Amino acid sequence: MGKKIGILGGTFNPIHIGHLLLGETARCYENLDEVWFMPSGISYLKKNISIPDGSVRLEMVREAVKDNPYFRASDVEVLREGNTYTSDTLVWLTEKFPDDSFYFIVGADSLMHMETWHQPEIIFQNCTVLAAIRDDVDFVKLEVQKDYLISKFHAKINLLPYPFMDLSSTEIRRRVREGKSIRYMVNNEVLSFIERNHLYLTD
Repeated sequence: MGKKIGILGGTFNPIHIGHLLLGETARCYENLDEVWFMPSGISYLKKNISIPDGSVRLEMVREAVKDNPYFRASDVEVLREGNTYTSDTLVWLTEKFPDDSFYFIVGADSLMHMETWHQPEIIFQNCTVLAAIRDDVDFVKLEVQKDYLISKFHAKINLLPYPFMDLSSTEIRRRVREGKSIRYMVNNEVLSFIERNHLYLTD
């Protein structure tokens, strides 16, 4: 029997407790064996944003997840040259680990525009999508979108109840620039990493 592996991708600039809570929620809800946190390499969606090198963000993710035995930091996308595409990642994973099943964890807002991503049909063929829904989203609209994607792409999509947390990496970076505390927005390991490496002090 292969493993059930959750994939939580993102820029992680920086990784914060909302990301960690989402990973743990998905693990428990779907009974996943592991959750891999996968910082992106060169994101074609965020070319105009100043982002620390992938190796720096990968090390920060390692620090963030090291106390959870079910969490892993994955270097798959950081090591890949060129633009990072989810479709390419999932194809590589399913070929590399053919006995395992992959669950791609996204926010509900992503579900609304996944059809516009690079090769969406490849994404849906190679994973089950776990879409995290918060209390403030239009559940009926989300169900309609889910049914549409299932019909068009034969997608496997599960809706994942997720506690509302209004927290963003953008807000954390702004607070660091302004000299404000980010304690409890990130875990202690990430806080120490940011301070030690003098991250986000300027735009």
